[in-house]
Amino acid sequence: MNTPLFDITKVNTPCYVIEQDYIRKNCEILKQVCDNTGCRILLAQKAFSAYSTYPLISQYLNGTTASGLHEAILGHDKFGGETHVFSPAYTEEDIKELIRYADHFVFNSIRQFNKFKEYMVGKAVLIRVNPRFSTQEGHEIYDPCAPLSRLGSTISSFEKDVREFGLDGIDGIHFHTLCEQNSDDLYKTAMEVERQFGKYLKYFSEINFGGGHHITRDDYDIPLLEKTINHFKDKYGLTVYLEPGEAVALNAGFAVTTVLDIIEGSINNEQDIAIMDISAACHMPDVLEMPYRPVILDSRFNKAGEKGEYRYHYRLGSNTCLAGDITGDYSFKEPLKPGDRLVLCDMAIYSMVKNNTFNGMKLPDIYLNQKGRTERIKTFGYEDFLSRL
Repeated sequence: MNTPLFDITKVNTPCYVIEQDYIRKNCEILKQVCDNTGCRILLAQKAFSAYSTYPLISQYLNGTTASGLHEAILGHDKFGGETHVFSPAYTEEDIKELIRYADHFVFNSIRQFNKFKEYMVGKAVLIRVNPRFSTQEGHEIYDPCAPLSRLGSTISSFEKDVREFGLDGIDGIHFHTLCEQNSDDLYKTAMEVERQFGKYLKYFSEINFGGGHHITRDDYDIPLLEKTINHFKDKYGLTVYLEPGEAVALNAGFAVTTVLDIIEGSINNEQDIAIMDISAACHMPDVLEMPYRPVILDSRFNKAGEKGEYRYHYRLGSNTCLAGDITGDYSFKEPLKPGDRLVLCDMAIYSMVKNNTFNGMKLPDIYLNQKGRTERIKTFGYEDFLSRL
């Protein structure tokens, strides 16, 4: 767990603060993997699209990957390098625009590629495959290998398309089946992909391992990742791509909130409720969708505990009308009071890219911090709310 390197009293709340020194540290780890293996690593913008950090990240990574037109334009214009794009189903209108920005296209099937084949002259084309090999539990919403998944061609549909359309114009395959996982799950998945699709790899020049790799996490097994990359590079002569999003900005951002009020909440006063000016539903939706419990620090950067761990217990909620807009139950060494500030950790990823203005909630300001210099780079107001309606 990283701690803030900025003064939490000098920012407006609610806000996000991105620590560029932590971004750099993550990127140095990723660049070392590239240097050791010859692979190419892309920023998955769906997790982190704070383009003010792109001049830094682009010094280390090879480009960006996009899940749609606007992300592709952003990556092309603000990041540079390679621009990859995937969609479960493209429209002709989008394709006509995308060919101006993207150099790599990932299609969900060979059949769909053939629908747009005439536009792909000079582009690298990959087909997303689905090995139906799930390595995660409890998060079906994030599992591309879950039953009835629409993401990627199974071996049966892939081979059916090969018989009908052939492999002409296809440069490789892409699989993305992981979510916040270690390299042991990648290795098992890659071996299953090889078992099913290995006979086709000799016809290709690229393979993309997708995202979901927590490469910059302290316990991540980088040697096994490099072994997996080198296996496909050495055996098949393939250029290997990875497209992590979280790993680039993991533990590199914080959300700062102010306690607005404390109200009596539970039977026998066992637990009170702290109302904050930050909202799980609006400002960090993954807290409810995943769901997950963010690490929280008090104003002295002491880590809040589980319920019952420390003397003072609180349910942390927001000031929206949604009854379930709750960040979680926490305990603290000291009692909370209105005006106190709290810091929510690991808030650079899947926060800014997913936030919303439900209830007319103001979007948090965005700050960049580097070497003790904290700069507000974005603030939002009524016009931002109005422009979405």
